Amino acid sequence: MKKISAAFDGLKFSQATLDYAIELANRDHMVINGVFLEDFLYHSFDIFDMVGSQGVSGDKLNRLLRKDRATCDRTIALFKKICAEKQVSYVVHKDKSFAINELIKESIYSDLTVINVIETLNHYHQERPAPFIKEFLAGAQSPVLVVPPVYHSIKRIIILYDGHPSSVFALKTFNSLFPWANKYPAEVVCVSQRPLALLPDGNLIGEYVRCHYDDLVTTQLTGDPEDVLLDRLKKVDPGAVVVMGAYSRGAVSRMFNSSMANKLMEVLDLPLFIAHSK
Repeated sequence: MKKISAAFDGLKFSQATLDYAIELANRDHMVINGVFLEDFLYHSFDIFDMVGSQGVSGDKLNRLLRKDRATCDRTIALFKKICAEKQVSYVVHKDKSFAINELIKESIYSDLTVINVIETLNHYHQERPAPFIKEFLAGAQSPVLVVPPVYHSIKRIIILYDGHPSSVFALKTFNSLFPWANKYPAEVVCVSQRPLALLPDGNLIGEYVRCHYDDLVTTQLTGDPEDVLLDRLKKVDPGAVVVMGAYSRGAVSRMFNSSMANKLMEVLDLPLFIAHSK
């Protein structure tokens, strides 16, 4: 069996995260590790909620803390109930220290981490992807599937390729984790800044992908990678998953650096599979 760690904010449960984790678990007999992040610095309330007539009220604080604990307990009970109904094997981890450190640690012992793109791990509104997502992706020790707020079953594979080894590594990792995906249509997308430029190692990548996918097309775009790639992916119907490589500030390729990944997460409602070699 493979192990999926699904990350949840215990105070703001993401149904889409669980739906994607259950789909993957059912397709390949995976166990879901429900990671409930309960950072001791994060609550559903702020300091003004704790203020009474005599200043900060201990009674108010205790009531608010009990309310948060009850919310987390209900969230975990819901997770267990749905997993049992779907006949999915699961475990539960309640991580109560610094959320980012705990989730990175969990990723060390996971084959895949699933997290929703809108997770913030605070009660303030933040544009997506929030700093928490960016920091986790930079430090993750497993491949990550960043999922949209609304679940759609995976039925198509889009492979972002730029000739850099990181993009091939991501594809190899994806194929290893999800062997069932080879029955679905796949598209290799590459962007070059010069018209009529050859696809980097085109024969090799074509040969490799055809070993895994029978229904395959290749799309070569020209222009600024960020602009043309976003324009292309915005037209993709729900149900596709995008496979891409490195998420690191030192990435050589413009297609596979953190800026590009952030832009994709900002505007797309497609699952984004990210794997980077260290």
